[in-house]
Amino acid sequence: MATATYAAKGASPRVRKAMWVLLIALCAIGAVAVLRRMYALEHPASGGSPQFGNLDEQFLAKRDLTWLHISPALVLVILVPFQFSRRFRARHLQAHRWMGRVAVAIGLLVGASGLALIAHPVGGALEAAAILVFDAIFLVSLSTAFIHARARRIAQHREWMIRAMSVVVGVATVRPVMGVFFATSRMSGLTVQQFFGIAFWIGFSMTYLAGEAWIWYTRRE
Repeated sequence: MATATYAAKGASPRVRKAMWVLLIALCAIGAVAVLRRMYALEHPASGGSPQFGNLDEQFLAKRDLTWLHISPALVLVILVPFQFSRRFRARHLQAHRWMGRVAVAIGLLVGASGLALIAHPVGGALEAAAILVFDAIFLVSLSTAFIHARARRIAQHREWMIRAMSVVVGVATVRPVMGVFFATSRMSGLTVQQFFGIAFWIGFSMTYLAGEAWIWYTRRE
């Protein structure tokens, strides 16, 4: 069985820079989304928009569980760029390793609490199915990446971390997809409950497939 190795020049500097900018942008979107949800939980608005199905109120009904899920998620999206920065890893290898351990620990908490949020999902069965599928991919990928890291199989560790983090930043991709559905809701007639699950499937699938494409693009046998 061939062992995958990686060439530092497997991707052109321009492509690497574009991917890096995209990663930072997605992490920033994810962080803003978490901060916005935190604010909404602590400062609930009086009433809500019937057009949007009082989305904030539905998360407020699961306030404690939502806090348990989004608080470590905020830390995770902050750590992601550091984990994939070759410059940071080269200069601060020990810090990279310890931050990796922290990322794995809080990632498991994020994944477990995400499964708990399946009860009464906003988008019904379609959203629940997306959470189950991508949460499972995330937890399996994160655990496998940790096992490879402990065994010093760095190439395999890298691949599985990319898979895990592509699910994490999928949360950010879901936001603009939802924005499109919100903006076109009057024309489409779709309610939040109807398009929420669809947006989950589209957003998470986009980043997961992009992660797999990046693994393939930067791999050589």
